[in-house]
Amino acid sequence: MTDVLSNAEWSALLLSLQVAGTAMAFGLPLAVFLAYALSRWNFTGKLILNVLIYLPLVLPPVVTGYVLLLGFGRNGPLGQFFSEWLGVGFAFQWTGAALAAGVMAFPLLLRPIKLAFDAADPLLEEAARSLGTSRLKTFAIVTLPLALPGILGGTILGFAKAMGEFGATITFVSNIPGETRTLSLALYTELQSVDGDAAVLRLAAISLLISFVALGLSELLARSIETRVRGRA
Repeated sequence: MTDVLSNAEWSALLLSLQVAGTAMAFGLPLAVFLAYALSRWNFTGKLILNVLIYLPLVLPPVVTGYVLLLGFGRNGPLGQFFSEWLGVGFAFQWTGAALAAGVMAFPLLLRPIKLAFDAADPLLEEAARSLGTSRLKTFAIVTLPLALPGILGGTILGFAKAMGEFGATITFVSNIPGETRTLSLALYTELQSVDGDAAVLRLAAISLLISFVALGLSELLARSIETRVRGRA
């Protein structure tokens, strides 16, 4: 692939993989916890939490990026906290691109996981609990394996969305070569170039391939969950 892509394009692809992988690594545990909570628990503020989770899907991505800039920028309260106490910066850095990608991909990551928890038979959990198994162990050996197709499907879908994120990323971390220029931003940059048609085609082809494979795998896993639900009916 190094012969097909230029150094700049290769750098953008690797950065996109790094950004999307980081977004999923940090987002997946939170998504599993929230999906289980939304599926199994009743608590005050559940509707508001649902709205906040799915808000990035309907908000203009530029608005999401601006909110991230206000909160996680160098002068933002969360940005200052992470910088002073953890030594992590976000604004105009690849870590900020990962944060933006994670926020935008989170609804697509969480939704299949929640559906998988909804499809998992709670009677199996009750049977394990009746045998003296703790709640945590029951979750680990019964619930989590049952929800595994949804977890995998959500991760694949979220990863693909994070790979293709654009609006919130460019608003929050700009378009800096080698630092924040992901695959989507590289494609946008080439579109502005007079002789960038060939590069646009290459980058668009890579993006289409990633999206096609991700959606196909996610659909296969979703069908396995649907089959399980029908088997319980």
